[in-house]
Amino acid sequence: MPTSFTVVPVDDGRKSAQEDTDDSNVLKEEDEETEGDGNPRESIPFFHNTEDEKGNLYDGKNMALFEEEMDSNPMVSSLLSKLANYTNLTQGVREHEEADEDEGAKKKKVKSPQMGTFIGVYLPCLQNILGVILFLRMTWIVGTAGILEAFIIVSMCCTCTMLTAISMSAIATNGVVPAGGSYYMISRSLGPEFGGAVGLCFYLGTTFAGAMYILGTIEILLTYIVPNAAIFKTDDKELQAEAMLNNMRVYGTCCLALMSLVVFVGVKYVNKLALVFLAAVVLSILAIYAGVIKTIFEPPVFPVCLLGNRTLQNHNFDKCLKTEIINNVTMTTKLWSLFCKGPELNASCNEYFSINNVTEIQGIPGLTSGVISENMWSSYGPAGMLVEKSVASEESIDTSQDVLMPYVVNDITTFFTLLVGIYFPSVTGIMAGSNRSGDLRDAQRSIPIGTILAIATTTIIYLSCVVFFGACIEGVVLRDKFGDSVKGNLVIGTLSWPSPWVIVIGSFFSCCGAGLQSLTGAPRLLQAIARDGIVPFLEVFGHGKANGEPTWALLLTAFICESGILIASLDAVAPILSMFFLMCYLFVNLACALQTLLKTPNWRPRFKYYHWTLSFLGMSLCLALMFISSWHYALVAMLIAGCIYKYIEYRGAEKEWGDGIRGLSLNAARYALIRLEESPPHTKNWRPQLLVLLNLDSEFTVKHPRLLSFTTQLKAGKGLTIVGSVLEGTFLTKEAEAKRAEQNIKSVMAAEKTKGFCHVVASSNLRDGISHLIQSAGLGGMKHNCVLMAWPGSWRQSNDPQSWKSFIETIRETTAAHQALLVAKNVDSFPHQERLTEGTIDVWWIVHDGGMLMLLPFLLRQHKVWRKCKMRIFTVAQMDDNSIQMKKDLQMFLYHLRLNAEVEVVEMHESDISAFTYEKTLVMEQRSQMLKQMQLSRTEREREAQLIHDRNTASHSAINDKADATPDRVHMTWTREKFLTERNRNREANASMTVRDLFNMKPKQSNVRCMHTAVKLNEVVRCKSQDAHLVLLNMPGPPKNRDGDENYMEFLEVMMEGLNRVLLVRGGGREVITIYS
Repeated sequence: MPTSFTVVPVDDGRKSAQEDTDDSNVLKEEDEETEGDGNPRESIPFFHNTEDEKGNLYDGKNMALFEEEMDSNPMVSSLLSKLANYTNLTQGVREHEEADEDEGAKKKKVKSPQMGTFIGVYLPCLQNILGVILFLRMTWIVGTAGILEAFIIVSMCCTCTMLTAISMSAIATNGVVPAGGSYYMISRSLGPEFGGAVGLCFYLGTTFAGAMYILGTIEILLTYIVPNAAIFKTDDKELQAEAMLNNMRVYGTCCLALMSLVVFVGVKYVNKLALVFLAAVVLSILAIYAGVIKTIFEPPVFPVCLLGNRTLQNHNFDKCLKTEIINNVTMTTKLWSLFCKGPELNASCNEYFSINNVTEIQGIPGLTSGVISENMWSSYGPAGMLVEKSVASEESIDTSQDVLMPYVVNDITTFFTLLVGIYFPSVTGIMAGSNRSGDLRDAQRSIPIGTILAIATTTIIYLSCVVFFGACIEGVVLRDKFGDSVKGNLVIGTLSWPSPWVIVIGSFFSCCGAGLQSLTGAPRLLQAIARDGIVPFLEVFGHGKANGEPTWALLLTAFICESGILIASLDAVAPILSMFFLMCYLFVNLACALQTLLKTPNWRPRFKYYHWTLSFLGMSLCLALMFISSWHYALVAMLIAGCIYKYIEYRGAEKEWGDGIRGLSLNAARYALIRLEESPPHTKNWRPQLLVLLNLDSEFTVKHPRLLSFTTQLKAGKGLTIVGSVLEGTFLTKEAEAKRAEQNIKSVMAAEKTKGFCHVVASSNLRDGISHLIQSAGLGGMKHNCVLMAWPGSWRQSNDPQSWKSFIETIRETTAAHQALLVAKNVDSFPHQERLTEGTIDVWWIVHDGGMLMLLPFLLRQHKVWRKCKMRIFTVAQMDDNSIQMKKDLQMFLYHLRLNAEVEVVEMHESDISAFTYEKTLVMEQRSQMLKQMQLSRTEREREAQLIHDRNTASHSAINDKADATPDRVHMTWTREKFLTERNRNREANASMTVRDLFNMKPKQSNVRCMHTAVKLNEVVRCKSQDAHLVLLNMPGPPKNRDGDENYMEFLEVMMEGLNRVLLVRGGGREVITIYS
């Protein structure tokens, strides 16, 4: 429904100085621009405002409420203005003859595009689709495959391109498609990785197409126009094929150099000749149909000579006779001398020649001759197989000399899949319309209509040609690739009217034009890829002449094209470019299918006649044709695309084009997360999903980067890793610091090769921030089940008890959340990337915690750093335990767990508590009591400071009050002094009592027992595992009474004393390892 808008100006008393200049601001259409953060982004032309424009946006007082968000959310009037000024004109290549000569002057006005569907899309597509294969190989394909199989080949290939055209039409009408055509569509739909890989494949396909067209040009020149121009000649039939290839290489190289020079001098000459080349193609097609119609009334005379059922090369004889009677004398003919050792009638001749007669048949019997029934079936065979007609003949015993006789033979081994690969290039060229989108009056209407009509037209032409060729031309002539049986004429030319030269000249110009078009388009495609900056080593090819001509890209294109020309065989080059084009079409279909299935909000094509099933069918057909044509070429093409994809991914593609692959990833992630949340993971699928808590220094750099190294070694790139840190403060005040900290952490993660996510939160205090991370990190089923952190090594020296109190609270919260906890002591001494030599990972299994202690060494040993380390498991036997039976049971348990480890049972008998343990406990409690008193004193000082501040504030306000202030205010000074005197007297008394109590106190029995356990366990562990690369210990839980928190830290410190690398492990309350499969 049409909508009308009325703009009512509001006079605010001022006129903008820019009022007249705003209308002249022309929006530049660029693919990307660099923003303030240094990352190239795709420009959004509707929201790109210059500084001058911003000043005017905020003038209206009625919009003051929205001023602060105006940068990100422009006013509707600004948006509509941008839309009105926007055009889809391409930044085309300017010729140096037409370049602007006036420096700094106003640029010439760009004419609006005026090309319609017929001129802008239909004819260019027609010209690009119809080409060399139709003229040089179509008759041979029909003769070899038979009408039925040729019909299948043509139908498959044309169906593939039609489905691709439908997908391409949907993509092309989903917004503006600037120059770059298919590359632009794929890269913006599937992302920079796929865009770069497929873009380069499309470039290689276009380049090899240039080689194929040049080889076709030379084949027409040397075979049908001037055969005597060949440089390499030989009378030896076995060497003729090699000589021809060498001629193709020499002439092809010269032709490539000439065409490259034409393209270098100026593309406008190529464009001016395009009409001539198009006329040649159209006239050739019309000549073929005219010839077909003429065969009904008067078939052309092209006799074919058969010896028995074998077809003869009609080059060196003029009469299809063995002998002839001249003046009543029987004379031998030139044909006789080709098979016999002399012209005499009694000369010894080839056996097959002697026992078979020669017959002459018409090469073009005509449309109504009934030859169609003979050409219905295939005639595949190996290289060197004779081209024979289905008639009776006498077979010779000796066939060794057949290769030297002038028979028409297969030059290559033929089979169905080979013909598919050779034919497919004849249906490429469907992108010609989308490449010209900037020159079209209405691209979103013209591209679908013009492309689909062109494919429909060419499909009708190809299918009708299959039928007409099979119905008009003799089978042996169809299988004669180079027309040797019809005196070296182009086979399709023998059918044309009024003369075979119409087709010869038309196909020659067609191939020349197509070659020039390829050499013009391929460098510009490479230049577009290079300027996108997604493949760094190609950036040099983004440069060119001052007028934009891609000089360096043209050189590389010519070099690659030369490699195709050196192959020298049209039949060998065609399958190569088939692979690259098929891969390009495959990804066009994939892009459309993805966008349709994902229902992306931006996916709103004007072309409505598409469906994801059609795109999926087209994609499947492309993949099938790739492997049908040549499975090894298909693998190589996919390997090349895969390597480019991984290279772009490895180098880190900085482009963000809102691609469909990202949408696919989001959909897949959402689906997987929902599935994961349905039920908790089975024990067999359990793996540590880590939340790594990092400490940052005052510069927001990571204090313990080796913690991330250990994470990488433990995870080996599998599972979830969330790296978190907490900044004290509010998010509003710490936003910049949080981003800086996140960047620092990400850079350390990259350096340590840790794959995961980074999460920095700002919180009013450290304890709450860590609690928030433990509770809320992750999403759905992808949540952490383990927390990894470093041991607070300086907790004793810290004046602030909050550091170790936060540590203990973290232990309590992980336990409450049923999450495992890993605490690494001396983490800075853990190995980085260096591989450890022979050594051990010692596990001290004191209590069962779900199997974490046994699973972790196994996971570590999967990494190259720990691979050579052996695993040893120690367990502790008490007085009543049978240590021998314990060892057997543990060995059996490890056997069922499929873990290789040495087992040792350590006996810890009950013993008296030593004086050392008693003294250590006493010192611990005395230190704890002193710290509490010091903390109390610090609290009192803070209260005193606060009191003085309050009194001073009250006194200051009293000065500003009225003169008749009450006397009560003056009394405050006396109260304060009295308070201070009284407090100091009480403090001295309390202090003396505290010191006296410290010397007289006795340790608690429970603390003495805990300390005893820590000391004895430490002695045993140091005795057995002093030289181990890593010691894993059960981590005891914190006391329920928070008054003993500091003693708990002391117990842990004593338990790990004297050990280098220790990992304290606390289970999450569930089994993580199982003996079942």
